[in-house]
Amino acid sequence: MKLVAVTSCPTGIAHTYMAAEALEQAGKAAGHEVHVETQGAAGSTPLDPALVASADGVIYAADLEVKDKQRFAGKPFVDVGVKKAVHDAPGVIAAAVSAVESAPAAGTPAPAAAPVAAPAADRGAGAGTKVRQWLMTGVSYLIPFVAAGGILIAVSFMLAQIAWGGAEGAIEVTGVDAAEVVASFDPASLQDWAVVLLATGQAAFGFLVPVLSGFIAYGIADRPGLVPGFVGGATAVLVGAGFLGGLVTGFLAGFLALWISRWNVPRGVRGIMPVVVVPLLSSLVVGVVMLVVLGRPIAAAMEGLTSWLNGLSGANLVLMGALLGAMMGFDLGGPVNKVAYTFAVTGLATEGLAPGAVQYQVMAAVMAAGMVAPLALALATTVRRRLFTHAEQENGKAAWLLGASFISEGAIPFAAADPWRVIVSSLVGSSVTGALVMAFGSSLVAPHGGVWVLPLIGNPLGFVAAVLAGVLVSGLLVVVLKTMKHDPLVAADRAADDRDLVAAA
Repeated sequence: MKLVAVTSCPTGIAHTYMAAEALEQAGKAAGHEVHVETQGAAGSTPLDPALVASADGVIYAADLEVKDKQRFAGKPFVDVGVKKAVHDAPGVIAAAVSAVESAPAAGTPAPAAAPVAAPAADRGAGAGTKVRQWLMTGVSYLIPFVAAGGILIAVSFMLAQIAWGGAEGAIEVTGVDAAEVVASFDPASLQDWAVVLLATGQAAFGFLVPVLSGFIAYGIADRPGLVPGFVGGATAVLVGAGFLGGLVTGFLAGFLALWISRWNVPRGVRGIMPVVVVPLLSSLVVGVVMLVVLGRPIAAAMEGLTSWLNGLSGANLVLMGALLGAMMGFDLGGPVNKVAYTFAVTGLATEGLAPGAVQYQVMAAVMAAGMVAPLALALATTVRRRLFTHAEQENGKAAWLLGASFISEGAIPFAAADPWRVIVSSLVGSSVTGALVMAFGSSLVAPHGGVWVLPLIGNPLGFVAAVLAGVLVSGLLVVVLKTMKHDPLVAADRAADDRDLVAAA
């Protein structure tokens, strides 16, 4: 059979491409032709329309909305989460083949497409799954803005420390009037460059809440949700409601736009519904609700959260780091991991953060903890190869780069084959790293990058020491657990090696 597939994950970095590769390999092994469109952070190249037209069936392995889904209308399909395709690609291929075989005979008319926007999340999913998909849609579009703005701000702080001759430069640069510097910009002045880069990074950060709100609404209502979502996010910023306000306006705008777009209106009004009526009415309601009703209470909650974070110190800060680290190491890119990551990323959107603020320390703890599991398993497969299968040994080689780049999913193949030993080890090592990062006071304004953004990390030596400590703890623990009780998969692998040696002899 000829199958086409679309893969996407919340961050668009790891699972998206791992699922694509797994589906292609599983399809080839089963004798089927599989072509995959990856809708990841790097964008996507749409499948050739002729290829789509000739396909027997479709696989959706996505945690976000599938772009241009109408291309596949009328074709039998299976709809699974992206992690299902990573863990059980042969099962997904088999399900797709079964869907094709049980589909109506060729020539049976396909149901007409709905004339109005529909929620992007899978209709068959539960309420909790849909909410997570909508939230992750907003976060996935938010991350590039955080990355660009965060790195620019970090570089600005680095230049400021050089230009002002000390660590206090990172504070000095925040007090300079950017408009005056721009008016008399001197390309030879490091101070001017620091101010300009800071202003540019802050401008990128200014989009964080509107983007979060706008694309949550987009996930719910498709394009009709964008305008009220962005307007709601902007009003949340205006009243100081921050990312909590953005979350509220995103869901409010999405459901409101979806409801209005489904109104049964006269034929003459239908043409102006998407360009006038839906954005006008939904933006009006969302704006009034946020500015007059919900804005102040949410702003007060945000101020309380910020004060609580800034008031943390000593043991409380270390405990928070341990908790966030454990969450990052628990499901390796799954929902719990994403909750911790989202908490860290949205914390960067808080206005008026000083260099070294607790929110920056939270981001450093989350990224460091997320690097531990793949690096620990890469280390374990290197020093105790016989405790792992040949496939795991090969995965361990790739895990070095994945872990160093803060891609926790590099440990997924190990967790899938031996869940409890790998997850327990990951939990312990990641929590150690999170706690140590907080204890050392390392900070980070970039939401991703791993070792590649090391020059942008506050107290980089402490950060590296924390990661190494967690890797050693986690790696040692997984080796001890595997030594105590041998893995049957490894035993089968060794038996196959022995049979091959006997046959060769």
